[in-house]
Order: sequence, then C-alpha cells, then structure tokens
Amino acid sequence: MSLAPYRAVLRQHAVRNLLLLGVIARLPLTAAGIVLVLHVEITLDRSWLEAGLVGAATTVGAAIGSPWRGRMVDRWGLRRALAPSIVVEALVWGSVPFLGYHWLLVAAFVGGLMGVPIFTVVRQSLSVLIPEAQRRTAYAVDSIGVELSFMAGPALGVLVATQVSTTAALVAVGVTTVASGLLLAAANPPTRSEQLAGRRVGPDVDHADAVSRLAPVSAADIDRAALQGVPRGPVARPSRKEWVTPSLLAVLVATAGATLVLHGTDLGVVAVLREADAVGLSWAVFAAWGAASIAGGLLYGGAAKGVHPLWLLLALGLLTVPVGLATSPWLLCLLILPAGALCAPVISSTAEAVARQVPEGSRGEAMGWHGSALTIGGALGSPAAGMAIDAVGPWGGFALVGSFGSLVAVAALGVQRVRALRRRDLARAA
Repeated sequence: MSLAPYRAVLRQHAVRNLLLLGVIARLPLTAAGIVLVLHVEITLDRSWLEAGLVGAATTVGAAIGSPWRGRMVDRWGLRRALAPSIVVEALVWGSVPFLGYHWLLVAAFVGGLMGVPIFTVVRQSLSVLIPEAQRRTAYAVDSIGVELSFMAGPALGVLVATQVSTTAALVAVGVTTVASGLLLAAANPPTRSEQLAGRRVGPDVDHADAVSRLAPVSAADIDRAALQGVPRGPVARPSRKEWVTPSLLAVLVATAGATLVLHGTDLGVVAVLREADAVGLSWAVFAAWGAASIAGGLLYGGAAKGVHPLWLLLALGLLTVPVGLATSPWLLCLLILPAGALCAPVISSTAEAVARQVPEGSRGEAMGWHGSALTIGGALGSPAAGMAIDAVGPWGGFALVGSFGSLVAVAALGVQRVRALRRRDLARAA
C-alpha cells in the first residue's frame, strides 16, 4: 500500500488540525450515550428499558436536528450556527445530573436536537479543503479518527461513571462538550470555498490561483469573507430539487444500512460473550474489531479507485452473517475481522459520495442528512438484533442484521440498474 496519498493529505496544516480536532471533539459525544444509560440505571435506579428510552430520546433529537443544524451552517456560517448549540448544551448538561427521570427525557431530546455538529462540520470542511481526487483518502483518515473516538470515549465515560460517580461523568461530558464547541468555533474551519482566500488551499496552489478558480465571486468579496470567517449574511442556496436525487437517496440508504449492521453487531458481540460467560474479554473483541476497521480504512483510503457504498454494504452484510458462528471469544475475534475491515471504508465512502454529489452551498444540510442516516440506522440496529437474539440466540442477531444489510444493498443496486437501463432506452429512442 502506497502512503503517498496520505502524505499529500496530511502535509496540509489545516487538514491535520481539523482531523485532530475531530477526534478530540467527538470524545464527549461518543461517551454521552453510555454515561446517560448508566446514570439512569445506577443513580436513578430505573430499569434498563427506561435507560434505553433516554438513549432513544437523544437519538431522535439528533436525527431531527442534524439536517437543520447543517442548513444553518450553510446559511449563516459556522460560528453563528454554533453559538446556539454551545449555549443550549451548557444549559442541558449543567442541569442533567440534577433532573428526575421524566425531565431527563426532555433534556436528552433537546441535547440531541441542539448538539454540536462536529461530525457534519468536519466532513463538510474536508470537502472544501481537499480536492475531489483526494477526498477518499481524507474521509478514510476521518473514519479512522471516528473509530479512535468510539474506542476511547465510551471507555473513559464508563471509567469515570463506575469509579467516581455518574454525576461526575455527566459533568465531565458537559464540560468537554462545551469546550469542543468553543474549540470548533475558535478554529472556524472553512465550510465554503470563498473562505479559502488568503490561505494555501493545497501544496501547489497559491492565493491568486485560488481566487481565479472561485469566479464569478470577486476577489474583494472573497477577501472580506475570509477576513470575517463567515458569510456576510444569508447565503443563496441551491434548490433541493437540484441535489436530492435518487443517487443521493441510495447513498443515504447505504449509510443507514451500514450503521444498522454495525450497531446490531455491537449487541451481538455482547450476547455471544455473555453466553460464553466471558464478558470480561469484550475489550479484546472490540479492540480486534476496531483494529480491523482502521486497517481497512487505511487500505481503502490509499486505493486508486473507490467502490460504491452499496457494494461495500453488500460485502459488509454478507461477512457479518458468519460472525454468529463463533462459540468462543477468541473465535469471535477471528470471525469479526473481515467484516470489521469494511467498517471505516463503508462510512467514509458514503461521506465521499455525499460531498461529490451535492453542491457546496447545500453540503452542510446534506451532511446533516448523512448524520441523520447514521443515527437512524444505529437506532434500528440494536433493537432488531435484540429481537433476533431473544428469539433464537446470539447467532440470530448477526444473521438478521447481516442479511437485512445485504438485501437492502441488492434492492438499491437493482433499482439503480433499472433506472440506468431506462435512461439508456430513452437516449436511444431520442
């Protein structure tokens, strides 16, 4: 595998800083869910079902809020869009440790609705900073960063919640969430091309070239936008009819299908380990899964040619089904490697496809819908796998989510094939 694509991306100072900021800022977001669940179950002494409802409230809020928050970034610029999130998150997380259960449900929904859009902003900014030819590599590196955040964030949250208190863990999540929002606002990564004026936009591109490629916007307008770091006022955005296409919908379906498979796998792993009375070895399985994902992401990001997300989803689903055959923790570590190697590639390929298909003026909203698809798929994956596990055993969870992901991919690919044949016939008839 050639490291040249990674050197070309990571030698850009702005890109390195953005990717590092993404890893740090995602830590509290990845820890929030498990900390809330533990707080409800341990401190409030409620059932696991009630704890799950709090997580569901956060998920629903995030799914609704993500496109809206992205639209605000498109329209007003990053700092103006972030300000409400930072204020609301400070209020929500400052009060959550002291709320009763029912008010906690409301706070969890509001927190998800107004969450700092770090996932959306990082991917949107990468689409501006990185030429299209290098985006596959950039998004692969970002997906690896997501893996690192998901490996570290929940572990730190559980550590504080169990060794100190869930209240302390909630306060820590709140403080770091607000801090990540402030860091993101201070860094103010570009979300529109005109903000690149006065910066180096690549190793061999100077300011004059950047300005000339941004016509018909005048150099004076570009310089003013760059100086302020945000658009001067509401920015005209392309009509949704221009970018909400069947092709984009197929990418969003692949995104939701992928996270459904991944979250179902997550629950299936726990079920297999509980049946083998080896929950203490969960760290080894998840470490193997994460390592495989990172390796797969590196290989995919360095590849000369990308793969459509639906084909990656099909492969992910097919390789997930046999994971349920594991009868021991160590066999589980082995069987999960092939499917794990596709985790980062499938997610990075969907982000790359969204950035490629959507005009820059609406990319924030589109990345918001991408985030909603990730959230919705994850919300459906665990209950689906849980029902299968309850009905037939741990293997059923892997079989159900893997088969479902594969069927979704096949159906979407079939629809795309039919549409392509119809377009060809119409072209011949004309």
